Amino acid sequence: MIRSSLAAAGPRRLLVLAVAALALTACEAGTNSPTQDYHPPTAGTDQTFGDLSLVNVFVLGAPIGQTLPAGGSASVFLALNNSGSPDKLLSVSAPGVATSGTLSGGSVSLAKQQTVLLTGPAPKIFLNDLIRPLAGGSTIRLVLDFQNAGSVGVVVPVMPRAQYYSTLLPPPSPSPSASATASASPEATASPAASASPSVSPSPSPSATP
Repeated sequence: MIRSSLAAAGPRRLLVLAVAALALTACEAGTNSPTQDYHPPTAGTDQTFGDLSLVNVFVLGAPIGQTLPAGGSASVFLALNNSGSPDKLLSVSAPGVATSGTLSGGSVSLAKQQTVLLTGPAPKIFLNDLIRPLAGGSTIRLVLDFQNAGSVGVVVPVMPRAQYYSTLLPPPSPSPSASATASASPEATASPAASASPSVSPSPSPSATP
């Protein structure tokens, strides 16, 4: 009896797995199917606050066995979904981790019922001048400032740049500053003063004879 029941359960179990696979396929289907765009596994942080949702937020770390050094920079990747009134992402920072943050383009506008993908491969958000080294597998706290929703704090993982994340890019190298170029150029030489040139004395006029 036990063998026969297990044998009967086998096909039913396969049928359940097949139905689940079909359901996942149906979720990925459609004109705006996420499978049409590359996206890494959702190992990042998901958080919803009001009408805004943060999806798969993470910081890209160094390759396995390495760390991002202090003074360096790091890339931030995420997706934003807005189901309410229009809003705008103004800045991203990491207090105690980085001196400042950069949002490419200055801000990110979120219309009603809009999803914005900041998922790479080139980053749109950078953490600049890291205060301490960042190792893969650790976590940090990000603060996202929105125009209407205000400040939102979220703890996100630092993912090693390996496997699915190896195609993502670190922040671009900073370009040389214009001030350094200007300081390298020689200063303009002052033109010689007019007094340095020989002056011509007027010739004396003849005096009248008596």
